[in-house]
Amino acid sequence: MKFRNFEELMKLVKDKPNRIVVPGANNDEVMQAIKMGVEHRIISGGILVGPKTQVEAVAEKVGVKLDIFEIIDMSDCAEMCNKAVDLVKAGKGDFLVKGLVDTKFYMKAILRKEVGAVAEGTVLSHFVLFELSNYHKLFAVTDAAIIINPTLEQKAKITRNAVDMMRMLGVEKPNVAVVCPVEKVNPNIPSTMDAEALVKMNKEGILKNCVVEGPYDIYIAFSKELAAEKGIKGAAVPGETDIALFPNLDSANPVYKCLSFFGAGMKSATLLVGSNIPVILPSRTDTPVTKLHSIALAGFLKSQAVLTGMALDTARP
Repeated sequence: MKFRNFEELMKLVKDKPNRIVVPGANNDEVMQAIKMGVEHRIISGGILVGPKTQVEAVAEKVGVKLDIFEIIDMSDCAEMCNKAVDLVKAGKGDFLVKGLVDTKFYMKAILRKEVGAVAEGTVLSHFVLFELSNYHKLFAVTDAAIIINPTLEQKAKITRNAVDMMRMLGVEKPNVAVVCPVEKVNPNIPSTMDAEALVKMNKEGILKNCVVEGPYDIYIAFSKELAAEKGIKGAAVPGETDIALFPNLDSANPVYKCLSFFGAGMKSATLLVGSNIPVILPSRTDTPVTKLHSIALAGFLKSQAVLTGMALDTARP
């Protein structure tokens, strides 16, 4: 990993020219993140899309000076999202930051065929990078927001997205834990069957540049000692998980939100991966600090001359 924590990340992106484009900028939390980004010198300007009077009112309330931002006066949610995507695609901004807009409109804007943001055969997935005080390194959770009930093929693509992202961040061969309710393959628990298949794909070289193990429960994935108690010995991933792949949205989203709400010393950043347009996709209830760290992570990827979500050729079969 090219940075060990979010404090180091913030230092790496300081004084870099990061221009944000925000659909639905009339939002307190995103405006607070913008203020912190300007103060930390990781945001150099950008375009705020939304009802002009409301955007100006929120900016005044929060204390954001608008002299480095352009405001585009729009009120329709879908139109705001389409405009924001078009601006980034045209090079008017470096990445999208989701404001007070519905995720469905945000996603539809990105997925428009004329935008060409998603290559044929790929999927979009949600990537959350976590820092917790009781785990020794940064790790990712996926997919916590996009694909409701992924097929085995989609799980393989979600895994590739996450592996590509971790490799961009400097983890040459990420450890992937396929998280399930139990650690034994059980035909009555479909997620364990998928886990077995994903491990086989990894061994056969279909899922490259990573180590995939499972099915593992949470204890096994994040503790070598608890893995040993459950009879897992000689494995590479337990206690060294870089990516936790969850079976579906019903499992991943609650875990993501529980970690965000209850996590010890929690810090996080969220991105949409699989798109050639850099996209920040936090929950509306994520804190301004999480939004700030998401902007910093997108800025880091840009500074490395890599678009968020762009696949590394060597990671593809």
